[in-house]
Amino acid sequence: MAIFARVVEKGSLAAAAEEFCTSATMVGKHLRALEQHLGGRLLNRTTRRQSLTDLGREYYDRCKQILADVEAADGIADAMQAVPRGVLRVTAPSSFGSHGLMAALPDYFARYPEVGIDLSLDDRVVDLVEDRFEVAIRIGALPDSNLVARPLADYRSVVCASPAYLARHGVPRNLADLSAHDCLGFSHWKIRDEWHLDGPQGRETVRVHGRFQANSGQALRMAALLGLGIVMQPEVLLAEDLAAGRLVQVLPGYATYARPMHVVYPADRYSRPKLRSFVDFVVERFGRVT
Repeated sequence: MAIFARVVEKGSLAAAAEEFCTSATMVGKHLRALEQHLGGRLLNRTTRRQSLTDLGREYYDRCKQILADVEAADGIADAMQAVPRGVLRVTAPSSFGSHGLMAALPDYFARYPEVGIDLSLDDRVVDLVEDRFEVAIRIGALPDSNLVARPLADYRSVVCASPAYLARHGVPRNLADLSAHDCLGFSHWKIRDEWHLDGPQGRETVRVHGRFQANSGQALRMAALLGLGIVMQPEVLLAEDLAAGRLVQVLPGYATYARPMHVVYPADRYSRPKLRSFVDFVVERFGRVT
């Protein structure tokens, strides 16, 4: 097929033979063998010119596509074995990116020393193509898209407050008690004055209020540490404060809604070594525990 295609494109057996470092006689033998296999002529040849037959024209068009696919497949194989290198543009939600992902990056850099990360933290859903990102971490239900989505472990939150706040205002014993407390609001939530938790009676909802809200989980964490109210934010953001006793979990009999989390990327870019290395690392580090 490759020889036939080059004969068509070069216009002669001799020119194709030169490209393949063989003789025109050998090129002719290849063409005759191909025609014998197909049961029909591909080229009309005279001493002065050559032209495609109807069969040759149709076969040539298919050959071009097949040879392009073969070249692409070989390129993927080469890329799969290449060393990941270059700068990878990543976007992630603020809390997960600044704590969960950042804590894992030293291990990633140690494993792939020739890859750099350009990380953008943003709680909005960005358009990967328009904003020129190569991969994203997304939390919550995914809209329909042509992106590949690899599932990660569910993203869980925790309800907690500082010991000083609880000493002043008391410890809530049930979900309804939260309505009497200052609850720190996250501005990015569509409904900021309702918290949903799973308790002994199933999914429950309570209306909350507070004097402080912010569009940053880190700001809400600081507000909780300063005793400004009760916070509901991701475990990854508050884990160290809980372990150190700077924050105390409240309502331990209730579980916050676990949101799905995925790493997403365009399907046609996974063969790139730097992207593949990052996606596989994130799935390995933050994937679901089975």
